Amino acid sequence: MGSVPAVAEVQVELAERPDDSPLRCAFVPLSENDLVRRLTALAKPERTVFDATRGHLADAVAFQPCVRYNSQDRFTVRQLDVHGKKWTFTGVFDGHLGDATVEHAAHHLPIIVQEVLDKLVPTPDAPLPAPDIVSDMLASRITAFDNAIAGDVLELFPGGIDLLPTRTDEEIQAVVNDFASLSGSSNGTAGANYKKARLCLYGTTALVALVDPTHENLWVANLGDCEAVLVTPDPDGRLPRHEVLNVLHNGSNAAEIARVRRDHPGEPDSVMNGRVLGTIAPFRCLGDTPFKQPAIFTRRVLYNLYPGVADPTPWETFLARNRTPPYISSVPDVVHRRLGPRSLLILATDGLSELYDGAGRADMVADWALCVAEAEARVGARAKVGSTEEKEGLGEGENLALRLLRRALGGEDLMSISQMITLDMETPWMDDTTIIVQVL
Repeated sequence: MGSVPAVAEVQVELAERPDDSPLRCAFVPLSENDLVRRLTALAKPERTVFDATRGHLADAVAFQPCVRYNSQDRFTVRQLDVHGKKWTFTGVFDGHLGDATVEHAAHHLPIIVQEVLDKLVPTPDAPLPAPDIVSDMLASRITAFDNAIAGDVLELFPGGIDLLPTRTDEEIQAVVNDFASLSGSSNGTAGANYKKARLCLYGTTALVALVDPTHENLWVANLGDCEAVLVTPDPDGRLPRHEVLNVLHNGSNAAEIARVRRDHPGEPDSVMNGRVLGTIAPFRCLGDTPFKQPAIFTRRVLYNLYPGVADPTPWETFLARNRTPPYISSVPDVVHRRLGPRSLLILATDGLSELYDGAGRADMVADWALCVAEAEARVGARAKVGSTEEKEGLGEGENLALRLLRRALGGEDLMSISQMITLDMETPWMDDTTIIVQVL
């Protein structure tokens, strides 16, 4: 067997290069063993076993090959104990501009849902609520959670938005920059007000799934452009059935563009170049308060948030178009499905879709379905109760999310995957990619 070259080069197309010329970057061709180790180290696969007897589990990866960059994706995999009954809550979140809001959402949403379920199902023997009640609960609590991001900050200023013009910059700064010791630096400990205000600067998509204790019902709530696919493997080995459970809330969705234009008549700048106010790609998300509150909120509160805004020009470009907010919605689409005896659920941020550049959505999700169905069969997660195969499959078997990630990166093409995961670049060359594959 020949030796593997130590270093090679590949041309990378970067849209931001002023002359549109390709950039030549070094990469390391990897052997199979080295590739597995490198991909595993970068993707950090996790497995959460909910019920080993029935094979219920969730595999997850969070992948960004540029080690100099911190991913703004997050995921959550939780089991919710509601009076002794086990619900499962899983979700992927694609943050933007910063990570404060995406971390806030990934941490708090399952806690909020559990608190509401405790009231909807008040005792261990209480019947499960009707599916539409759970759907309404998810939609209302997610929207309320988002409303609180700006609402908690406005409560710091008696009179709210209407009285912000009467306050001086110094007064506003004294409220929102409540550091234990500021002294012109960031060395002080940030207080509660500052942490609340920071959430308004950033945003995140949210795609969450809730499964009842009987594993007969699935709810999926979506804000943004992540992907949810329900897969039903065929016991006879034929192609698995699959269903896409969400629409995309971005400029590729004509209905979303029409909704924003309908809500803002006479404002041609409400959507420009497929983006809200010509600036942001998701049409529904959490946070992103500058697109949901009047422009004065950003100019008076967020501009005064430490360390301030060095150059307000990019902000002012879209704030000048902000006439009748909100422009971005925090009302999720929620779907309910009855589950059969054997199903898989894929939740993925849009980084996974971008790895299928040029492929149609239908062909792409069909490939995902085939990949996870084949991998799940190999894992042996449905092995007989108490068998050695079951324990091995649920413990250290092939991670389903990692298998799907590898498929998207190039499958068995070692050179293509090597190029994708070992480029020597200072900035990311691909989007953050987070995947959950849940065995239901």
